[in-house]
Amino acid sequence: MRVTEYYNGLIKNNRAILGKAITLIESSLKSDINKKDLLISKCLPHSGKSIRIGISGTPGVGKSTFINKLGELLIQSNQKIAILAIDPSSSISKGSILGDKTRMPKLSNHKNVFIRPSPSKESLGGICESTKDSIVLCETAGYNIIIVETVGVGQSEILVDSITDIFIFLTLVDNGDEIQFIKKGVLELSDIIIINKCDQNIQKAKYTKLILEQNIKLSTHKKQTVSICSALKNTNIENIWSEISNLYKEKNKSGHIEAKRKQQNVFWLNHLINTEIQRKMKTSQTIQTLMHKLKKNQSGNTKQIIKQIINKLLK
Repeated sequence: MRVTEYYNGLIKNNRAILGKAITLIESSLKSDINKKDLLISKCLPHSGKSIRIGISGTPGVGKSTFINKLGELLIQSNQKIAILAIDPSSSISKGSILGDKTRMPKLSNHKNVFIRPSPSKESLGGICESTKDSIVLCETAGYNIIIVETVGVGQSEILVDSITDIFIFLTLVDNGDEIQFIKKGVLELSDIIIINKCDQNIQKAKYTKLILEQNIKLSTHKKQTVSICSALKNTNIENIWSEISNLYKEKNKSGHIEAKRKQQNVFWLNHLINTEIQRKMKTSQTIQTLMHKLKKNQSGNTKQIIKQIINKLLK
């Protein structure tokens, strides 16, 4: 397909073409590089008008079930939702499960919902390099709520926060170890922390909520909320959406959203520069030869070889 065909299909909210456009964006073929760059440049003027929501949490916490119930609520008010679900890729087979669509049966077939499972390709934090561009494509196609669901591993929270406006972290009632983890990292990034599966032990859920709220007062200076819910039982989902919506309006009115997105652009500019440097190092035979010498070097000339590699990169 030509770039104009992709673009016209996106403007007309053709979901099939949106899927093909994201496949193009995710492609690593040299023949697709110029085409996808041109497509993104044409789409950028149509982007930036959605609420971008990032959702993370460890495997088994119920992210997909929560998103399914939230989506069912939103389509009742005619919202157009795009769900970008990043699935873990196997380091052995390079394959991924891509099972989120099967856990969202009602949403999968709704005309106002687009669900795209994508493999993480072993990217740090589970966010593919193409995820940010996929958001632009979805906004061009008219989706006003973009949800990015990521694998809850390691540094996923940092990269999810770098492409979204509101960051939500899901945890469980009985997960004491995860609460310790929240104290260290996620607490500072999260806008909303949700304790899911509260139907299993409502009293313990309320106690966990109290602990987290106390930790927030002691550890952070940003406005954050802690909520409890049961996605399976559809408990408190409507109230959580009200929290998300009100928080976005407040951040947008204060100029925080605009400022954050500018910071995100700088972050991804640096990321793309680093990615391009790594790509050149992998594809240049000269640099690979120097790298081999560097790994085998026993003569103490390490710095000299590094300088040669840098000079080759800068040419």
